[in-house]
Formats: sequence, C-alpha cells, structure tokens
Amino acid sequence: MHEPGHPDWRGRPERSSVGVIRFMVWIALTIGRPAARLLLYPISLYFLAFSPAARRASRRYLARVLGHRPGLADQFRHYHAFASTILDRVFFLNEAYAGFDIKVHCPQEVEALLNSGSGVVLLGAHLGSFEAVRALGRRRNTGPVHLVMYEENARKLNAVLGAIQPGLDQQIIGLGHCDSMLKVEACLERGELVGLLADRALLGEKQVRRPFLGADASFPLGPFRIAAMLKRPIVLMAGLYQGQARYEIHFELLADLSGRARSERGVQVDLALSRYAERLEYYCRLAPYNWFNFYDFWQ
Repeated sequence: MHEPGHPDWRGRPERSSVGVIRFMVWIALTIGRPAARLLLYPISLYFLAFSPAARRASRRYLARVLGHRPGLADQFRHYHAFASTILDRVFFLNEAYAGFDIKVHCPQEVEALLNSGSGVVLLGAHLGSFEAVRALGRRRNTGPVHLVMYEENARKLNAVLGAIQPGLDQQIIGLGHCDSMLKVEACLERGELVGLLADRALLGEKQVRRPFLGADASFPLGPFRIAAMLKRPIVLMAGLYQGQARYEIHFELLADLSGRARSERGVQVDLALSRYAERLEYYCRLAPYNWFNFYDFWQ
C-alpha cells in the first residue's frame, strides 16, 4: 500500500518490506491460497488503521462512486480487494491458474485485433488487476504483454515477484529513461502488446481535465499521444476482481489510430481521452472497490 502525502504521486514511499512480501509469497506457494487469504484480513486492518491519508482518499472516492457516505466496512472492503489482487499476482506469475474463475468479455473484432500480431496499445488504469490480463495473454499464447510503468513506487514488490517469474523485468518498460519510447516502439513493431496505465501523470506531463465521477479530474495526454504517434489501435482493458477467485476481464476498442493522417491526430487523441474517462467511470461503477489510486484524484 502506498501512502499519499506528496502532490506528485511518485514521491510516495513504498509502504511494505521485502521480508513481509517474501513471507506472503512463501505462505501462498507453500501452504496455498486459502491460508494466504486469511492473512489478508489483519494486513488490510493494519493499513486501514495506519495509512490516514490513503484512508481519506479511499473515503472520498467511495463517496463518489457509491453515492453515499462510506462506512469502515466499505473502506475495509476497498483495502481487502487491493490486497487480494496483489496476492493473486503471485499465482498468476507462477502460472498457477487452477481454482480461478476468469471470464473474458471481448468483442470479436477486438479479439481479432489482439491476435493479429500487428502491435496494439492496451490502455488500462489502477483498476483491478493488470496481472490477470497478462496471465490471460500467457494462457492464450498471444505473446508477451509489456507494461510501461514508473518503477520506483513498486521496486520491492517487483523484485520479489521477479524471483517467481524470471524475466519479468524484461516485460516492464520503465518510464523516465532516455530509451523508454524506443523500447515501446520496438515492442509494437514486433507485433506485441504494450500496456499503459493512463490514470496517473508524471510530474510536468501535460494533462487535460475531464468529467469523472461527478467532478473534473486530470488525465495525462502522454499515452494517447504515443498511440497516435506510432499509429496504433488503442484497446481499453480492465481486469476486475469480483471476490474470492473470480475475475472478469473486459476489452473494448477506444480508437484505431493506425490509418489516421497527422492532421487528424489532435482531434482523435482528444476523442480517445474523453472516451477513456467515460468508460473508466463505467467500470469503476461496475466494480467500485477495484479503484486503487489511494490519493486525491480530483485535486
């Protein structure tokens, strides 16, 4: 869990220790998921009690998405859903899919696009489980799904999970490096899938305001400009945790920028971003405890 308290979300320290993460991984892989899930209750209670800024952000978000003042039970459920998706990453990375009920909602035209080998930008958010989406790709042999992310905020977690699946770091493209965009372009040229989370902006990145859950919020332009510059389709992805061992993965086409002229890019980027904000709100309302931006998104 990350504790807000800095206007730039990158400044938040990682609220976890390598020892605790390794212990959880050991419990999960040695004793099994049911035993590991029992530990999620005290862990969730701990963070609920000792992360006041994240708790305030959770309360504000839940009030918007639920339409009423959330109680402690609502907030605990929010924290527990977050912890559950982190635990399940261990099993997905270990390719231990038995016992999981994963339903996929993907229109035929989008499935054809994902399997075309032409390189597609998958646009997600800190909503549900991105690892469930990548696990689906491994199960269907559609090739690697590379995630473009700011690495510092989850370095400890990624280091431990990388020991479960060697080569995991090769599927992560770190933001802020001089060759980041070259790596993105190379992956897409090879016909692979590249995932970006478009609900957080880097410090200094251009943002635009869009209506989201009843008020204007800032969304970064960067992910949309990358897709436009590289002339790639944008597919929205959401791996929603539905409790216990159930996930529902949704895909839908946001925009196809592969055949657009340079003069059309600005308009198409604007339309795609507006559509993204609209659909993100839809999925937040569909699975309200899956939103894991524990800071004031509307500041």
